[in-house]
Amino acid sequence: MTRDELRIKLAELSLDTRGVKDVMKKRLKSHYKRQKLQQTATEGAATDNYYDFICVVDFEATCEELNPPGFMHEIIEFPMVLIDTHTRKIVDTFQEYVKPELNPQLSDFCVSLTGITQKMVDDADPFPVVLQRVVEWLQTRELGTKYKYAFLTDGAWDMSKFLNIQCRISRIKYPQFAKKWINIRKSYRNFYKLPKTHTNLRTMLERLGLTYEGRPHSGLDDSRNIGRIVVRMLQDGCELRVNERMHSGKLLSVPSSAPVEGADPPRIPRSRD
Repeated sequence: MTRDELRIKLAELSLDTRGVKDVMKKRLKSHYKRQKLQQTATEGAATDNYYDFICVVDFEATCEELNPPGFMHEIIEFPMVLIDTHTRKIVDTFQEYVKPELNPQLSDFCVSLTGITQKMVDDADPFPVVLQRVVEWLQTRELGTKYKYAFLTDGAWDMSKFLNIQCRISRIKYPQFAKKWINIRKSYRNFYKLPKTHTNLRTMLERLGLTYEGRPHSGLDDSRNIGRIVVRMLQDGCELRVNERMHSGKLLSVPSSAPVEGADPPRIPRSRD
């Protein structure tokens, strides 16, 4: 089918007509697949939604224009965007700034890149206090207890690098509930059959016919835009599942053949002391 024929067919089915040709083909194919699954469910077979909620996280951290060797990035913004996988909508957000410990003075480059000012971090709490409020926020929404959920990031660095470093700096153990997550770049690439070069945030949006909304490198705005990609992928029939995890301080891939797992119930991690 040509691009115009795909658009006509998608419009007939009341489906989104935006995106490049490959994305529209995948959307149409996924629609027919969902129809078949719904028919199977009607006939009595079990279906699996995997997670009730997906929690997008995109940290902002201290940085220099040219980070020196061994530079210890500290988290200075902790945002979360919560997506209901059943309604396929963003339903809640969380955002707090964090006071850095090792390098309390932000570089001019960092301020310019992230939009986070010195006053914002000076007025913020240290990471362990912010993490406690993160845990309380997740617990209040009964994630990991009543509802199945998974974290989702744009790449592996948020959890395997930034959170890992921050926990060492703050002298706390890596949170058990954050040891597994969905790397959306891998999921996007595998679902839409694309090369690695097509999976940065702006390119992922553009291929879906979307444009970035907000301020780039604002953690909350980045998280919202990642959330918009998640919503579109769910609408297109993608079954997102955990594909990366931390084990003994190392980043590991989770094969698609592994049993589906979600995040553990949120609990405050113990001190390393």
